[in-house]
This record gives sequence, C-alpha cells and structure tokens, in this order.
Amino acid sequence: MPKNRLLYKLMFICLIVLSVNASAASGAKLMHMEVDLSNQESLQRGARTFVNYCLSCHAAAYMRYNRMGKDLGISEDVLKSNFMFGTDKVGETMTIAMTNSDSLSFFGVSPPDLSVIARARGADWLYSYFKTFYVDKSRPFGVNNLTFKDVGMPHVLWELQGSQQLSLIKSDDGVNHSSTYDDLEIITPGIQSEEVYDQTIRDLVNFMVYLGEPIKLKRGKIGFWVLMYLFVFMIIAYMLKKEYWRDIH
Repeated sequence: MPKNRLLYKLMFICLIVLSVNASAASGAKLMHMEVDLSNQESLQRGARTFVNYCLSCHAAAYMRYNRMGKDLGISEDVLKSNFMFGTDKVGETMTIAMTNSDSLSFFGVSPPDLSVIARARGADWLYSYFKTFYVDKSRPFGVNNLTFKDVGMPHVLWELQGSQQLSLIKSDDGVNHSSTYDDLEIITPGIQSEEVYDQTIRDLVNFMVYLGEPIKLKRGKIGFWVLMYLFVFMIIAYMLKKEYWRDIH
C-alpha cells in the first residue's frame, strides 16, 4: 500500500511539471480583455463582424440563426437581410458553402469550425490573435501572427486595422530575440482608428464567447432562482425539523 501511495504522488508531481512546462511553452503573456455577455449591443456588433468577415471560410455549425436572433434580440427580418447570406431558413445552422476540398486547394488547410473556439483557446488568446497580425512577405498571404506563429490564414480584418510591422530586437551578438506585442506598429492605417478597431475586436470576441456557450446568457438568472428556492426550502425544512422533534426534546 505505501508503494502505491508513493507511485500516485510521483504521477501527480509529473502531471504538475508537465502542465507548467506546457503553459510556459505557450509563448508571451496574452493581452487581456473583459468578456461582458450582458452587453447585448456588443454581442450584436460582434455577430455582424463575425458574419461579414469570418463566416465566409469558417462555419459555426453548432449555432442556428434563429437561436442567435432570439438570444441577441435580433428580429427575423433583420436576420434575413443582414446576417443570412447562404440560406433563407432561419432554422438553419451557420454553415458555409465552401467544401473541405476547396479550402485545402485555396489555403492548404481546412479552416476550423468556430463554434467552440473561444472555449478551446480562451477570450484572451482570441483578442491577442486578432490584434497581432503583421506584414511578413515570406508567408503565402504576406502576413504572420505574433500569437499564432506561421498562421495559414490571411488577415481578413486588414482593411479595418491596417497593416502592422514587427520590429526585430537584436542583442549585441546580432541574434534576434523574442518579440513582444509592444514591438508591433501600424505602418498603413486602416479605415478604423486603433481605439475603434480595439472595440470591434472586443465585440467580436465577446460574440465568439457567447457562441461557445449560449446558455451562459441565461444560466446566471436560472442559478439565482435555484439558490432562492434552496434558501426558502432550507427554512421550511428547518421549521419542519423543529416541529418534528419538539415533543421528543
């Protein structure tokens, strides 16, 4: 038995070490943003950006248009005229017309479904990713990303943000050292200012967090009433207990 306990302890220590190494290998510290799913206007703006710039190549096959409309306060008429470009049925999922074979031919990879990307990567990762594209003529699409090195995707929001360049930092021995987000600078302005683009990305990531877990919008309200029910039930149960044991004590 003691040998088994020692083995379990060693396995536990190994898991901790591996997790620390994995987090250390993930790269620079990510930019942070506060997710606010209670801001319906932000979610609506994020949905508009997602449909116009992401849904051409990336599907969100676990979300239906009518569910999104109901959750975000978007009418069916507005959905059909401004959000639905590949179907006329509001009950359809957010899929795309491009096939896997086409995407492999165009990009060399199959663009992932974005339904749960926020749960897989996290809001901070997505926020950092959308803000850290920079010009790299050695890449097929002419851009690279400081958060996702050698990304196989063009900077689809370039007209909003503009173009950035990465300043390489060299030490005295002439070796390039790891760059940080502060080393990025705008060289060609986009149609949005830095402040407006930042808000656009916050809205987009906010929507993608909602996309990964739509019930989260209602779960807080449901949880409040569940706790209230349990509190009232506790009072009733306590009074019944006192009444039951009154004659015995």
